[in-house]
Amino acid sequence: TVYNIVIDKNFDPRKAILKTKVENLDLIPASVDLAGAEVELVEIEGRERTLKNGLDKIKDNYDYIFIDCPPSLGLLTINSLSAVDSVLIPIQCEYFALEGVSALMGTIQKVQKMNRHLAIEGVVLTMLDARTNLGVQVAQEVRKVFKNKVYQTVIPRNVRLGEAPSHGLPISLYDPRSLGAQSYQQLAKEFLARE
Repeated sequence: TVYNIVIDKNFDPRKAILKTKVENLDLIPASVDLAGAEVELVEIEGRERTLKNGLDKIKDNYDYIFIDCPPSLGLLTINSLSAVDSVLIPIQCEYFALEGVSALMGTIQKVQKMNRHLAIEGVVLTMLDARTNLGVQVAQEVRKVFKNKVYQTVIPRNVRLGEAPSHGLPISLYDPRSLGAQSYQQLAKEFLARE
């Protein structure tokens, strides 16, 4: 799992790769062991680059590598930010999400001292309930702050998106005709068009 890559510099990351039901999509899973990795990383020299060192062994085999980070700003997130070229920031269209963004921006600026290539790829507005004033106001505020970095595609609050993980499937396989799946498909097209 990702835990092995982060903790053991001699671990071959190819052993952790799982093929998925989605064509051309591989996955390296996380495990509950990852929760304790932050404590173990404290003792490791170069702890903020262990994930990068592991992924460097396989990165030439992929067009893109996406790392899903926890919302906390600990060593695992710093490891992830040290391993990537850019950050795609999902922001829930809810009040408290805005407070988390300022903390994330501070972390990104600190990591840029170690990883000069780190840039903000873009911002994705998620879980928008367009029927509420709050969701619309948060979306407007995010667009004011991040301007052209905000993707036009917005991911709506959608029941099918919430159900898919409980069935062990991505939304594209669980219900490809749902509004959530169509929104993510549109986001993927917009992402690729920006390249």
